[in-house]
Formats: sequence, C-alpha cells, structure tokens
Amino acid sequence: MTLIKSISGIRGTIGGNPGEGLSPLDVVKFTAAYSKWLKGTTTAQKPKVVVGRDARISGEMVNALVCATLSGMGIDVINLGLATTPTTEIAVTTEKADGGIILTASHNPKQWNALKLLNAKGEFITAADGASILKYAEEESFCFADVDDLGVMSSKDYTDEHVRQVLALDLVDAKAVKAANFNVAFDAVNSVGGIAIPALLKAMGVENIVPINKEATGHFAHVPEPLPENLVETCQIVKEKQVDVCFVVDPDVDRLSIISEDGSMFNEEYTLVAVADYVLAQTTGNTVSNMSSSRALRVITEKHGGSYSASAVGEVNVVTEMKATNAIIGGEGNGGVIYPASHYGRDALVGIALFLTQLAKSGMKCSELRKTYPDYFISKNKIELTPEIDVDKVLEKIEALYAQEKVSTIDGVKIDFPNEWVHLRKSNTEPIIRIYAESTSPDKADSLAHKLITDIKKQL
Repeated sequence: MTLIKSISGIRGTIGGNPGEGLSPLDVVKFTAAYSKWLKGTTTAQKPKVVVGRDARISGEMVNALVCATLSGMGIDVINLGLATTPTTEIAVTTEKADGGIILTASHNPKQWNALKLLNAKGEFITAADGASILKYAEEESFCFADVDDLGVMSSKDYTDEHVRQVLALDLVDAKAVKAANFNVAFDAVNSVGGIAIPALLKAMGVENIVPINKEATGHFAHVPEPLPENLVETCQIVKEKQVDVCFVVDPDVDRLSIISEDGSMFNEEYTLVAVADYVLAQTTGNTVSNMSSSRALRVITEKHGGSYSASAVGEVNVVTEMKATNAIIGGEGNGGVIYPASHYGRDALVGIALFLTQLAKSGMKCSELRKTYPDYFISKNKIELTPEIDVDKVLEKIEALYAQEKVSTIDGVKIDFPNEWVHLRKSNTEPIIRIYAESTSPDKADSLAHKLITDIKKQL
C-alpha cells in the first residue's frame, strides 16, 4: 500500500494499515489538520468549506469521512457530490467559502484517491500552508467541536453554474459553435467528465454528440491519463464515427487532450498552445507555462507581441508566475489550461469552449489547425538512483558542465539551446532524476535526452 503526504495534500491507495495506505483514519486526521489550519486563516465564526469528488469507486466513502470530519471540527460543509476539480474551485469563490477539498487522485488508477486542498480563492494552498497542515496532522494537534458547535451540512449541484460561467466568458462564442454544426465526441474515462462535458456541449448548441466512456462509474475503461498510448481505441472510434473533434479528459477534468477528425492526436502539449493562440489573437498579453512544457507556447506568444515566462513545475507555481507577470493565459503542457478571466485553475471545460470557438471561427478542420503550429517533440525519461546518491550534487555538476549555455535552476536544471532544451528534475518521493528533452524531431529529442543521461551517469 502507498501513502504520500505532501505540501499539496495527501494521496494514496485505498486500504491497508493506518499510515501505510489511505485508510479512513488517515482521511480523518488530515481533514482535521486542514480544518485547524483553515480556522487560523479566517475571521469567520463558522467557516465554510466546499467539497467535491470525482467518480472513483472510493469517492463516496472518502467523501462521507471528509464531510463528517469537517462538521465535527465546527465547519459548515457544502457538499457538491460528483463534481470536476474546476467546478469545485469556482464553487469556493461563488459561495464565498473559506476553502475547499477536492477528492480526486487525478490521472492515477482506481486504487488511488487523494485530498487536494484549496484556500478561500479556490486555488491550491501554498507550500508553507501545506507544511503547517502536515505538522498539525503529525502532532494530531486539533480539537473537535462541542455538540452545539457542529458544522451544518448542505448539498448543491454546481455543474450548471460552472457551465453558465464558462459561456459568459467574452471569448466564448456559443452562436458560432452552434452555426458550425459540429459532430463532437468526448471520452470521459467513466468519471465526472461524463456529467460536465455533455452539459457544456449542449449549452453551446452542439446537437451531434458522441459519448465515449460516459457513465460516471469509476471503473475506468482505460488507463485514465489522457496520453496517446491510452487512447488507441478512442482514436479508432473517432475515425469510425466521422466526428469533427474529440475531447479527452482525466477523471477530475482539469486536463484536456484533443483528437483530430482523422483520428490523430492533436498532442496534449498543444492544447494550451492552440487555446493561447486564439486568446492572444484577440488580446495581446503575456503567457506562462512550467519549465517542462513545450517551447511552442513561447513561439506563439511572441508572434502575437506578448512575453512568455516559465515557472517551476506545479500548478501553484504556474499561477504564482501568472499573477506576477499579469499573464492572460497559461497552464501546463499536460493539457492544463488556466484562463484568469474565468479563474486561476486548470479547467478542461474552459479549454473546450475556447477551442470550439476557435475551430468554428477558423473554418479549418482540427488537423489543419494543428499544422499551423511549429512542431516540437518531447522525450520523457528518468534515471533511477540508489538512495545514498546526493541528487542535488549531481545536478550541480551538470549545471557546471553546461555553464556556457542558458541555464535555469528555478526547478532542477533546465538547459536552453538555440532550437531545443532539456530539463532535469529530481523526484520529491523517490531517488529518481526525470529528464525531459524537447527538439524539432522525435529522434533529436531522444538523442538530447540520452546525451544528458550519459552525462549524469558520468557524475555518479
């Protein structure tokens, strides 16, 4: 069994002994620690927290534990039930709540679940706040409420409100999408996307919808991460059904992958690139992605007269950099679109709405639109090390080896060459160095990655 406690939340496999897997006792302890932290951040006499969950099998059990613990800590609860991660985020601000908890293990298999923690802005908590919560949980330093002070629990469905807010965005044009008369497929991997995506499509006037893995059972039809190797059958369905575009999401609907009408992958890295291209064509501004995301975003941003900057990996880091640079769009190369005009969180519904608007107004086929962007290819690799190896020292040696190049140490070591880059990061949970390399062809990306792997092994 696996239990991973981090500054962003707690995740693990369901079952096992307390402290070894994500047991009910661990869920209660961590929720209580979050409650104590939350009470220290608000002046509200009776704090309020929004709770939403994806459709994984353990969700109902974990949801009951979390909501009951919050109530036991004297916190009012708005239980959204089945809801996407971005739906939960926008519910926090719309309800003027003091925080939120999202019960999802994102793209992890069905054995996993997690508590992802939000602040009053509906954004993920900071590293410092996460460290405080971990400390409270370790010490079990929390006090439950007396009977007269228990929190009140209520239930709301927020999907329609989320869809309403998406359609209200200035750059979303439902009339143009309706007039295009698209045939649209979606693969919801048997989670909450099967509820939210058809609601959005129907609201945008899409009448011809082809659902794939729609039922929110939590029994994922394929590996839930929306990568090409997991979507072979979905791509075949797209070709057979002759749809114009297919949208694929992960279980909590904060990542968006696109399949073109010919069954080819649009490429997960290019979800953000395409949406940013549309947004920047309407309003010049800045963009941000993490250091392991494609250079194509920088190319598109500069083409439109904006400025691009890179952050450390992690949504909270991307958001921080977006605020610092007044970015009008940003996100991550894993298909995560963050559009501040909506909210500061990765949101596949926002991505779908903007992309469909772009596709309708361009008059192009999906595959034709993809060809308008520069081609970059990423090679993802890792080196497993023995625990006694000092990974930080290894990275320092690589930094010195490439000192003549443009090197960033914001997050590991990233080396920028004229037409390619390589990013080395150590894992926070195991002795591993991750090596991501991008170049203008798959072979060149692999070659660059293998060159750095050889360099690293020479330092061991």
